[in-house]
Amino acid sequence: QVQLVESGGGLVQAGGSLRLSCAASGRTFISYAMGWFRQAPGKEREFVAAISWGGGSTYYTDSVKGRFTISRDNAKNTVYLQMNSLKPEDTAVYYCAARPGGSSWRLLGNLSGYDYWGQGTQVTVSS
Repeated sequence: QVQLVESGGGLVQAGGSLRLSCAASGRTFISYAMGWFRQAPGKEREFVAAISWGGGSTYYTDSVKGRFTISRDNAKNTVYLQMNSLKPEDTAVYYCAARPGGSSWRLLGNLSGYDYWGQGTQVTVSS
């Protein structure tokens, strides 16, 4: 069992930055690949970024490439999402999620493969 708690969301002006954190419980954190997803009002939840268990593989949706960076600190059981140059269209509830193993895009980019989810943190970008 893995419990995930996100933090770091908030209100920011366009062009600003935020860093989201996701703290995981359990001693098996290192064996999980981690992902960030988001859901805007009236839209389906979508993939944002993912990182393999060792951090050697990372993936991003096209709309955030060059602006967002996913990283993890296995000693702290925490995964991060650094978000720079934020745009109003980034406004959404952001969720972190964990899935056992995997390092390929086919696995990490698939929402249905994630077993554990956090409660979400709101990110609002004003224009």
